[in-house]
Amino acid sequence: VQLQASGGGLVQAGGSLRLSCVASGRTFSGYTVGWFRQAPGEEREFVAAIRWSSRSTYYADSVKGRFTISRSNAKTTAYLQMNSLKPEDAAVYYCVADNSVIYSDLISPTAYEHWGQGTQVTVSS
Repeated sequence: VQLQASGGGLVQAGGSLRLSCVASGRTFSGYTVGWFRQAPGEEREFVAAIRWSSRSTYYADSVKGRFTISRSNAKTTAYLQMNSLKPEDAAVYYCVADNSVIYSDLISPTAYEHWGQGTQVTVSS
């Protein structure tokens, strides 16, 4: 499956953005779809994930209550709604997907085979 991430941009602290991840080549059915982010000089960091079939969602503690991951009924698009953005949320955000991620590996970037190209999120203070 190929992934296309979009929706990044420049926003003031406290603002909102919605990222989209569109699948091509097949649908997300049976996959775990997630988002990672990477700031300059930092490791890639887990943000959120959703089990496509069960709609179970998982979040990093740093974004709980502010970010929401969701899925479309069309089985080809996942979203990351980001509210109350902080300067520390600024990073390149990557959409990821895999069809065999076990619970203990959800936050590991190596558990995901498919990666989108990344979309830049900049938060001004």
